[in-house]
Amino acid sequence: MKFEREHYIEKLISSKHNHLIKIVTGLRRVGKSYLLLNLYKQHLLDNGIDTNHIIEIKLDSFAHRKYRKAETLYEYVENLTKQDSKMYYVIY
Repeated sequence: MKFEREHYIEKLISSKHNHLIKIVTGLRRVGKSYLLLNLYKQHLLDNGIDTNHIIEIKLDSFAHRKYRKAETLYEYVENLTKQDSKMYYVIY
């Protein structure tokens, strides 16, 4: 069964271009990652956002542990987004 979470996805979509960081919070196991990594990402793809402009970083992953430091994460994203002036989306 798929829960669309229309209210939350609409809030993300309506504030997509206001140049503010969006923070999704909530209890464990309520669907925050699903909302971002599945529903919101699919919305971006459906609206023509190139996959190269969606940066996914799972900070609880052992492979991404080095990005848990804010400076390292910032440098990583900055290096990826230098390529052009289009909007990038960082989901973590």
